[in-house]
This record gives sequence, structure tokens and C-alpha cells, in this order.
Amino acid sequence: MVVKIQDVTLHDVWASNLEEEFSSLREFIDDYPYVAMDTEFPGVVFTPVGQFYAKDEFNYQQLYCNVNLLKLIQVGFTLMNEKGDLTPNRDIWQFNLHFSVAEDMGSADSVELLREAGFNFSRHQKEGILMENFGELLTTSGLLVNKRITWITFHSCFDFAYLIKAILLEKLPEDENDFFLYHKKLFPTSYDIKMLLRQPAPSTAKLTGGLQEIANQLDVQRIGKRHQAGSDSLLTAQTFFKLRELFFADNWSQVFLFFCYPVNCGQE
Repeated sequence: MVVKIQDVTLHDVWASNLEEEFSSLREFIDDYPYVAMDTEFPGVVFTPVGQFYAKDEFNYQQLYCNVNLLKLIQVGFTLMNEKGDLTPNRDIWQFNLHFSVAEDMGSADSVELLREAGFNFSRHQKEGILMENFGELLTTSGLLVNKRITWITFHSCFDFAYLIKAILLEKLPEDENDFFLYHKKLFPTSYDIKMLLRQPAPSTAKLTGGLQEIANQLDVQRIGKRHQAGSDSLLTAQTFFKLRELFFADNWSQVFLFFCYPVNCGQE
């Protein structure tokens, strides 16, 4: 189903149009290789038990426990070119996965937050995409293991972990070093906005808060609803390009590639 939200074309993807929409997305990859990604999942439920010698170790074990036991609910992709322009019809894609409130584990508060954001959990149960089908088409989409694709995210360890789980169709590796090897192989070029904010130029601006708060401070306007993966991926993309314009216009080539390791795997 295609929905117009202001001047943006939202591709609302369910099991019935999954193949069609992945085919549509693939047509734009060569000319629009910047891919902003966001996910929605049912919160953080489990806390690892044991002796941890570093916060990073605890953070990864928390991610490992929760991603392995919980289910991905929604994924959003926004494609842009190197100038930050959207596709001609200003397309964003929102993939709705199978999730049952009655049968699948999750945080009651997180599920309620998503319900208030407009999630139709009855439809997710009846028409949602099976994770293995999403993972298979993502694997063959041309988005993975492709250095030409630049992934853009915000505080993204959980986001990437759920994608890796869908791709592998097995539990995440117990060792965080193996996890980051998978990430580097599957998503070789990626920038995390939260890490970019730690660079000298943007750090002087003292931008604080989550994605919405950062966007507000940069005068980036949201299109769509907060906590909807399609809208969040678009806001992530626009915030990234605004940051690049304001703080990295003269030295972008000197910026390293940033993933969320080591500080960004914890929930805030």
C-alpha cells in the first residue's frame, strides 16, 4: 500500500506486497546509495546476570539476550543520493513484520507506546511479514556486503542486531567481536549520528537528546509520526545531511566511518 504523507510517498509493506516493494526499492539503489535505517521492536525486557568487567561487556550481553528472545516489529528505509535528495517520488519504505501481542514477548510499556504511535497489532498478527522472508529478500536486495551503500543510523546497535538476526536466521554470536565482524561484513560503510556528534565540530554545538531532540535543535522537520520506522528513518537521513552541511562541509573526506562500538550498544 502506498500512502502520501505531505510530499512523501510511504510504501507501507506487508506480507502481501513484500516482493513487489523490495523490487521497487532495488531500482533506486545505484542512484540513491545512502540508506537511512530505523527499527521498532518491543523494548528491552531482559537484564543479563553475572559478573561483567566492563560496561561494554554488559551492554552487549543485554543486546544479545533481548534480540535473541524478542521479535522485530517494523523496519524503515529511506534512500537518498550524495546530495541528500530523495528519490523522484520522495519514497520511504516501511516493512511491517509479524508480531502477536498475545504470544510474543515484549515490554508492556513499549508495546503501548507503539500502539499510541498508530501501530495496528491485529494487522501485524494477521498480515505481518515473516522474519525469514524479510531476511531473505534483504540478503538479495543489493544493500548488503556493498561498499557503495552508506548506512545512516542513530544509536543503532539494536537496529543492526535485529537486521543481522533476520539475515542469519539464527541467534547472534555470543562474542561481541564476532558480532562486529558480521556488521563490518554486511554493512561495510556506515555512520551513526550519535557517534558523529562526538566529533570536535558538532560537539561544540552541544547538541543533546535523542533523534527528535537533535533534529529539533537543527531545525529539521519531521514528516509522519514519531516511533514509526519509516518516519524515523527519514528524520535520520535528513538530520545526517544537515549535520554534514553544518559541521563537515570542508572536511567530510577526513571523517572516519563510525559504527556504534564501543559506547552505543547500551540503551539510554
